Amino acid sequence: MSYTAPLSDFEFLLYNVAGLDGIAATDRFADADRDVVSAILNEAGKMCRDVLEPLRRVGDLHPATLENGVVRTPPGFSDGWNAIAEGGWVGISSNQEFGGMGLPLTVATVVNEMMSAACPSLQIAPLMSQGQIEALEHHGSDDLKALYLPKLISGEWVGTMNLTEPQAGSDVGALSARAEPNGDGTYAVSGQKIFISWGDNDFTENVCHLVLARLPDARPGTKGISLFLVPRNLPDENGAPGVANTLNVVSLEHKLGLHGSPTCVMQYDGAKGWLVGEPHKGMAAMFTMMNNARLGVAGQGIGIAEGAYQHALAYAQERKQGRSTPTGTILDHADVRRMLIEMRADIFAARAIMLACAGAIDMGRATGDADCIARAAFLTPIAKTFGSETGIRVAETGVQVHGGMGFIEETGAAQFYRDGRVSTIYEGTSGIQAMDLVGRKLMDGGEAAARLLDEIEDHAERARTTLPDLAGPVWEATESLRETTEWLVAQGDMNERFAGALPYLRAFARVLGAHYHLVAALAEPEGPRAKLARFYIHALLPEYTGLLVQAQNGAADLFALSADDLAA
Repeated sequence: MSYTAPLSDFEFLLYNVAGLDGIAATDRFADADRDVVSAILNEAGKMCRDVLEPLRRVGDLHPATLENGVVRTPPGFSDGWNAIAEGGWVGISSNQEFGGMGLPLTVATVVNEMMSAACPSLQIAPLMSQGQIEALEHHGSDDLKALYLPKLISGEWVGTMNLTEPQAGSDVGALSARAEPNGDGTYAVSGQKIFISWGDNDFTENVCHLVLARLPDARPGTKGISLFLVPRNLPDENGAPGVANTLNVVSLEHKLGLHGSPTCVMQYDGAKGWLVGEPHKGMAAMFTMMNNARLGVAGQGIGIAEGAYQHALAYAQERKQGRSTPTGTILDHADVRRMLIEMRADIFAARAIMLACAGAIDMGRATGDADCIARAAFLTPIAKTFGSETGIRVAETGVQVHGGMGFIEETGAAQFYRDGRVSTIYEGTSGIQAMDLVGRKLMDGGEAAARLLDEIEDHAERARTTLPDLAGPVWEATESLRETTEWLVAQGDMNERFAGALPYLRAFARVLGAHYHLVAALAEPEGPRAKLARFYIHALLPEYTGLLVQAQNGAADLFALSADDLAA
């Protein structure tokens, strides 16, 4: 099976959900007219189908290895990276001053999803570079920008992010890496970092690490963390990679999936680095990168879901099994149809949420509108969590569509699940995203949530005259979600919020998904998207009722059991 980019869905959502026409009407993104965007998506789709997709299985069967301190990547990955770099796909939304295309993040998000569907283990590399580019654009000195941005954007060099340490996972404030001033404006960075995606490779001239570390006068916790740019090879006077820095790859992690992507344990021994941003303000700079990465992880999950769906659909169209049917294949079996339609409906919902978030980011950047900025912040944890969970759920269902053959590695169905499983963990677990949603994102008293809910209800009211059987359930679900949001805001004890945070996030995603399906149904009342919307709203939206009950259940039951009770 070869991957085919779902260009029709992409273009529909870009213009009917993400608001790309409005984004292109701003001065910042005036170049993003429909013809340009269409041409870009077509070219990216071809590259993903013809170059990247054949590498997906290769990377799984021939994992990255570490030989004498050098990472060796799977066969063909160098060619895949060159295709990404030469096509300009690394810097699609980066500053034109340094060689980027300067296009909206919405367009870059679609291209990233395509690359993830085709070969997720390789797609992580440009995703990491994009995050580093954005961090440097916002926080790097002029000298750092001038030297590093053109190289990162062109793909000559690649970027990474180094947060996690053996004793400091989600609690980043517990990190112990140190940075000592060298007296010449540079710093000697020392410490060990783990889980570093694409910490090294054998196809770029240099690898540039963004490393969190503490200066000698740093206070404890996250407020004492600084950010440093530490290259594998120190640039010489001409900006070319020179002598090796004092850092190395200790080992590669043995992972459930994404075998083609080297996930490294990195050791820094007084490695020369340059401060990015202000001293002790490293978390602010790193979060610029992490927020980009969270949207990217949403796209990675959705891309893997799309790949798994296409793989399962192709199998269902060919597999003959059971009683005689019109086609003689399992596609005519009701339960197989249920699985496939559920997969497609969830992909559409997750993709719409992701692109709505990207669109809000673009409008916020282009106009400075406070409501757009607040909406983007509110949607980010929902997009990341629902996108990544959709990837796992759809990939798992894809295995089920294959039946017993799905458990056999040779069919390729299991790889989608293995590759996607980590997406709900890195860049903040689903639970952490949910706590962020009910914590920081409701610190405005629920105003950003209320504005979004108002829009959904207003749209549902307008849709009642055309599609009452769809509009009514969407309006009722939104009103129930509003009541739960108000209940959460009223809770003074944060544990009362946190106990139901993930069910609340999932319920919000269900309602958002129903809203965007209703948008599609109104646009094409007799088309296939309207039929898909009916399934989603009638079969999947009702899950919100049980989720909202959980969201308001509070923390008492969770803490009633002692540690001894749990072990009994």
